[in-house]
Amino acid sequence: MRYCRVEIEGRPVWGRVDGDVVGLLTGSPIEGEAAPDGRVIALDTAVLLHPVVPPVFYAVGMNYKSHVAHAQALGNKTAVLPDRPEVAYRANNALTGHGAPIVKPAEVTGRFEAEPEVVAVIGRTLRHASYAEAREAVFGWTIGNDVSAREWQHADRSFWRSKNSDTFKPMGPWIETDVDPLAQTTTLRVNGEERASFATGDMVFDPYDYLVETSRYLTLHPGDVLWLGADATCQLAPGDTVDIEISGIGVLTNHVVLERTHPERPRR
Repeated sequence: MRYCRVEIEGRPVWGRVDGDVVGLLTGSPIEGEAAPDGRVIALDTAVLLHPVVPPVFYAVGMNYKSHVAHAQALGNKTAVLPDRPEVAYRANNALTGHGAPIVKPAEVTGRFEAEPEVVAVIGRTLRHASYAEAREAVFGWTIGNDVSAREWQHADRSFWRSKNSDTFKPMGPWIETDVDPLAQTTTLRVNGEERASFATGDMVFDPYDYLVETSRYLTLHPGDVLWLGADATCQLAPGDTVDIEISGIGVLTNHVVLERTHPERPRR
């Protein structure tokens, strides 16, 4: 099944996608509280929000061999293959939905890039999980675009703005519950032109490896998301439209706009 969140009269409502329509629900399917409320809207008129607001937003990096090699070729001396599955964190303010703009801050110079990622949505509480328990705990899968401002990434002591600025993490268009993400293909297109394609499952560590390791130390909760890294990057510019397709899940589409400039604020 495919579950989404849509904006109805200014508020988020869960829905179930059935072909070209969305049946609205009374609650969250992740929490097991969803039932049809009797309303149906056309999918092509729906305002799709990012499909979950995660209690915790986990992300991993350097999870594909060729991505590591690409980073090394660009002079990143810290880029190495991971020897164990480790997670990092991202900020919810960076999330935005399918069809919403990616806003490039006016101050960003240099490489401004998209990275296509499959995303696990957790459906039950996990602590000290076995591999089998980790598999059972995934509610479904969605698509993420890990937008990055590379000069900020290298200049700052953390990723606080290079990966967490508003709109830098499009996610959607929905959650697909009936798919094996490790058997799919990820394709990145800009303005309709294919820029990259790779086997989604060709990871150094798979999703369940990360969930097992993470749950040794941290409790994962329903609605948490885990972004699983990319095997390709592509530069973006204002005016571009970027599509990320993962077979079996769908297509996440966003367009890039330049942030309106603001008067310089006086420094204290």
